[in-house]
Amino acid sequence: MRSHTRIATAMVAVGGLALTIAACAPGGGGGGGGDDDGAFQGGEDDGVITIFSQQGVDSDLDTNELTLLLEEEFDVDLQFETTTWDAASAAEARQITLASGDYPDAFLLIPWVNQFTQAELLKLGEQGVIRPLNDLIADNAPNLQAAWETTPEWEALSTAPDGNVWGLPQWNDCFHCTYPSKLWMNTAWLEAVGLEQPTTPEELREVLTAFKNEDPNGNGQADEIPMSGFNSAVMPYLMNPFVYMPTGSTGGVVPGSLALHDGTVTLQPTLDGWREGLQYVHSLHDEGLLDGSTFTNNQDAILAMGDQAGDPILGSTVVGHPGVFVTIGQDDERDKDYDPVPPLTGPNGSPASELLSSVGGATFVITNKAGDEEAAKLTQIIDWMIDFDNHYRAEFGEEGTAWDYPGPDDVALDETMEPLVVRYRLSGAEATENANVAWGPLAQYYGSAEFRGGQVVPEDIYDLAGYERRLQEATVPYAENSPAEVFPYWNLWIPEDQSSDLATAQTNIENLVLQANAEFVTGVRDIDDDAAWQEFQDQLVANGAEQYVQIYQDAWDATQ
Repeated sequence: MRSHTRIATAMVAVGGLALTIAACAPGGGGGGGGDDDGAFQGGEDDGVITIFSQQGVDSDLDTNELTLLLEEEFDVDLQFETTTWDAASAAEARQITLASGDYPDAFLLIPWVNQFTQAELLKLGEQGVIRPLNDLIADNAPNLQAAWETTPEWEALSTAPDGNVWGLPQWNDCFHCTYPSKLWMNTAWLEAVGLEQPTTPEELREVLTAFKNEDPNGNGQADEIPMSGFNSAVMPYLMNPFVYMPTGSTGGVVPGSLALHDGTVTLQPTLDGWREGLQYVHSLHDEGLLDGSTFTNNQDAILAMGDQAGDPILGSTVVGHPGVFVTIGQDDERDKDYDPVPPLTGPNGSPASELLSSVGGATFVITNKAGDEEAAKLTQIIDWMIDFDNHYRAEFGEEGTAWDYPGPDDVALDETMEPLVVRYRLSGAEATENANVAWGPLAQYYGSAEFRGGQVVPEDIYDLAGYERRLQEATVPYAENSPAEVFPYWNLWIPEDQSSDLATAQTNIENLVLQANAEFVTGVRDIDDDAAWQEFQDQLVANGAEQYVQIYQDAWDATQ
């Protein structure tokens, strides 16, 4: 998939939305109940199971071969209401569907596109809009129960403080996904300008200056872009040598400006190192070394930049993996020129922004529209996909085309593990043909370390089939610089009576930080002006910074 991993647990202001749902949803005025009282009243079984989901451009979930297989296997009629893989569009579509009251039996989502937050689960569970899954899992999900025995962290992530499992998050133990801000640099260009990979911010400046001025693509034109990418990845990489920056352009989706210092939740933009980091990034932009479109790029724009016909024009970018900005396996092999650069070392050391690839909330919920039989079938379908063999079929496609069982000489990605599966990386027409055969990321319910590490991957990291090993090796120096300040917000359940206040404060603060970062870097605000910096600090306070930090501090303290 050409998408950097996102922790897309959209924290929305659910207070107003919830009132709308309560007014129009059957049973919306009462609590959902859990195992204790068995009081939940679901809808009626009508023989059709409706599902809200997200689908890729080459897939049609209604006609998908996996859908047809599941319909036959479980004697069901699955009908989908779909939205795109675009995060903003998917979030809006989900909220509109819920608020209308005419929502489906279930939601089946992709976490890095959009999923339910913990706050939403508590609110919708209280209203009776979604069903508790505890009894359904106990009666219909032996594979899930076995997985929870092996991976108790997944069960803990799924279970609300009230003891209910209001929805199921995916468990995806993805090593390379955990470090989404990795610098990929054109090694051919480095050789052309006679420089080594940079190790410090100033060495990076020297390399980017050479990329700008010395015509490394050799076409006699000043068309080189030294560095571009996405705000969400580029900023953390450039800021980390000065101050730990958890994530970049979150726009309120996650608490991306918070860190944990000796048990104290801290808003990082209040620290002096944040200003120092912005001064450095501003200088890169001011010198024409960092592309201004970094703050507005979408996925299509950065891929078009990397794939531009003729001589390559992109010197470096910061993303999770190179397939985001350059098509892997194209004829001119330009993708093979981009190699990873370890974290830079500065006054703050060399931390790497780290995010858990499995996050709280839920990608799968069953609503009160589903009857008891339909709810059981839905649970059985998810459970079916948790079995390793079924998982291969559900996510990748047909045995012999998209994957195969390993032979005696095959070696797993994690060489300490037993090989489980040979996964074939399809491209071009083959990938398009396979797109409507499986559910892809919708089916990634149990990507354990064993499941991922047991995949057989060739040793040639520049071959399409060896791509996963390329990502594995690229991530090692980042993992070696895992920061101590990581704030594990994904494990925290915010009390329902604080969720609306938190959603408002988080949206306001994170959007302010996002906007101010871009304005300081591009010169709209003067990062060297003390008055401009103080104005930013005052704006943080005025937008609820103290309440924002305190709610998370209380939630963190409650887990200790």
